[in-house]
Amino acid sequence: MKLFFGEIADGKAIINDEEQQHIVKVLRMKDGEEIYVTDGKGNLASGTLMIEGKKAGIKILGIKNNTPEFNPKLHIAIAPTKNIDRIEFFVEKAVEMGIYEITILQTEKTERKNLNIDKIRKQAVAASKQSLRFHFPVINDVMKLSDFLKNMDPENTFVAHCNENLERIHLNEIPTFENYTFLIGPEGDFSDKEILFLAEKGIKAVSLGNQRLRTETAGVFVAAWNYNRMI
Repeated sequence: MKLFFGEIADGKAIINDEEQQHIVKVLRMKDGEEIYVTDGKGNLASGTLMIEGKKAGIKILGIKNNTPEFNPKLHIAIAPTKNIDRIEFFVEKAVEMGIYEITILQTEKTERKNLNIDKIRKQAVAASKQSLRFHFPVINDVMKLSDFLKNMDPENTFVAHCNENLERIHLNEIPTFENYTFLIGPEGDFSDKEILFLAEKGIKAVSLGNQRLRTETAGVFVAAWNYNRMI
């Protein structure tokens, strides 16, 4: 399946401008090839490619609306790593495994203060297409931990931290919910103040095992745990 991003409405599909350039200049696809277009909102158009100069369009043969979403829905709020490649790695792999939403957190120990969120969103789109997702994940703007917690339900929100002196449950002890939110701290973990603050909010702490995982590894681990629950 050759899947591209675009807009779908009123029985029509328009391929995104950047995608059109990729089709014509990079992939050098030919008129009449079979293609698919998704709007990332669960709609999928199938048809054949139409090339007109430097423009690419689709002759629609069929449209599927409201394709099924992944369940349960996973939201990971994660602090950015100092090396931006690592957080980008996390985003790519988490998207491939069906993550529903990602928030980049600013915490007390976060070393990276600047992040190109538009680039992260483009990577999420690319990973969605590669893994044949028709529902693209939500990538939120960077947010402070205190602001993020204002709208969180503590019942299905969990924090992964490395403080062995505080009570933590195992991932397998978490009951089944329709959606989950996991908080993952920066290199150096959440501060003791933040961990206590989260506990006061009723957010339960979880252990990801005996090994100390890097930030991006912890994120991928949780995404894989949730992916296993989808199967």
